[in-house]
Amino acid sequence: MSSVRPPGLPLVDAPMTPAVLVLPGPVTRDEVTGLCEDVRALLESTGAAVVVVDVAAIGPPGLGAVDLLARLELAARRAGGRVRLRDPAPSLRALLDLVGLRFEVEGQAEQREPPLRVEEEVEPGEPAV
Repeated sequence: MSSVRPPGLPLVDAPMTPAVLVLPGPVTRDEVTGLCEDVRALLESTGAAVVVVDVAAIGPPGLGAVDLLARLELAARRAGGRVRLRDPAPSLRALLDLVGLRFEVEGQAEQREPPLRVEEEVEPGEPAV
């Protein structure tokens, strides 16, 4: 008995773009639970491993924003995914670093990648440095 393989490559056909959750502005404490459910639903419905949370409109950073992002990350981890931030203000990134929360930021080089270096031209006969 043999089974027919589905056409296409599974890794190529997998969803490559992450799900996006846009925070429309400052979030109240009552909205946090609903946003956590939205993160779980996005991960389950899209099959993506990452939910990009657009925090550009979140307003001035404070402990409420830190609490919200920590809860969103926890909800994503429990659903088998993670959160990546889009457009965080430098003050929000500094506050997250201060409290010890590390988030991947969209467009930021991964820590495993070495920084690009400039190759210098060497003239023949020059001693090695």
